[in-house]
Amino acid sequence: MFVPKLEKFIGIETYATCSPVIGGTIRSNVEDFIVEEVLVDGSKAEVNPSASNVERMVLGSSPELNRYLLCVLVKRNWDTFSAVKAVADQLGIGTRQIHIAGIKDAKALTAQHITIENVSIRDVGQIHVKDMSVHPIGYARNKLSSFYLLGNHFQVTVRAIKHPKSTVKAGIARVIRELETLGGVPNFFGHQRFGTTRPITHLVGKAIIQGNFRKAAMLFLAKPSPHEHPASRQAREELQTSRDFKRALEGFPKQLRYERLMLRHLAKASGDFVGAFRRLPPKLIELFPQAYQSYLFNKFLSKRIENGLPLNSTVVGDYAVNVQHSGLPMLPMYRMTSAETLAEFNKAIQDGRMRLAMPLVGYKQHLSQDAQGEIEKQILCEERIRPENFRIPIMPEISLRGELRTALTPLNDFSLEEISTDSNDSPECKVKVSFTLHRSSYATIVLRELMKPRNPISAGF
Repeated sequence: MFVPKLEKFIGIETYATCSPVIGGTIRSNVEDFIVEEVLVDGSKAEVNPSASNVERMVLGSSPELNRYLLCVLVKRNWDTFSAVKAVADQLGIGTRQIHIAGIKDAKALTAQHITIENVSIRDVGQIHVKDMSVHPIGYARNKLSSFYLLGNHFQVTVRAIKHPKSTVKAGIARVIRELETLGGVPNFFGHQRFGTTRPITHLVGKAIIQGNFRKAAMLFLAKPSPHEHPASRQAREELQTSRDFKRALEGFPKQLRYERLMLRHLAKASGDFVGAFRRLPPKLIELFPQAYQSYLFNKFLSKRIENGLPLNSTVVGDYAVNVQHSGLPMLPMYRMTSAETLAEFNKAIQDGRMRLAMPLVGYKQHLSQDAQGEIEKQILCEERIRPENFRIPIMPEISLRGELRTALTPLNDFSLEEISTDSNDSPECKVKVSFTLHRSSYATIVLRELMKPRNPISAGF
């Protein structure tokens, strides 16, 4: 089955389902892609929070005993880092005083929990930012982190589908049946992990892991993409030719905020590429090596599927991890499958008590063994990368120890909510689907199985 070149570039080289495409586009409007965060205690951040519930919870709080104000951040067409910075600027505090559980899509309407350190409810009431709102919930004893995140609920509208409604309905049903038979969705890292219009995050990460910060900086700053805004593309092309950081700072568009932070430093210290990266938000710097780690995982998973190895059972040499009652994998609680444990582990996987896992490469993480291990070794050899390269002495804070990631992620509460004519003057139809995924799993991976887009960019990915 045809896989777009762009997806192969980020390591996604195959599909898990064989059903025909429904096509269509996502994100035609921001409201077509809604993300609502769910915490492990069942709390759901809603894009339309109930004012009465918020007031009741706030009145029951005890700020004298707690330093973290728990809020729901609703944003429209904002990336998470920029949104956090905007809130911090409004409050006159540093971004380190705002804590999140997970990063949400930029081209979407999203609701997520945040904790803000040492601010009052009255302070939060003074925040006024376009396409963003912050709703206080109550005071918490601990700051928010990914530890508290269960997953995300998605409501997605797919438009401009050219097939008849009956064909679309049947096609979606077939894909979902295939995924149910498989035991879940292949746990690929999605397009936004790498950047769709300019998928260079993993390339920057590889250069950093190789210790080549000059190359990493020039990739981030100066590698153009035919799919980005013409002004941005022109600015990058000029920097690629001139290598003049002062001139580039004058010409780079204002919306390229992170690039301008680096350029401002390089204009004064042209050879200090490590220092330039340190001007970026810490969470953003971490994303670069993590993106390359994600690329390698995608390659491992693609090759496993292509080689016909199972995803819902193990073979000798595979990792298997325990699963919590919530459905989240207990990644530190892993065992490697042997001939003696094969039947036991596969029974546990069928019962939902264990799940197949593969390495996210890092300096402490061992590769799989036997068949899967050979796949991983071959890919690392082709990439000319070793696990120990993920220890980055010059920036130890972004070194990656490595861990495991499950090969499948459950697709929960899938619903085909609506199928209708897209507009009055068009024969095309639209569908609205909703589903819930565990943390670190991507809605676009579910949608690509349904839509199988030939051009992910024009399809809104």
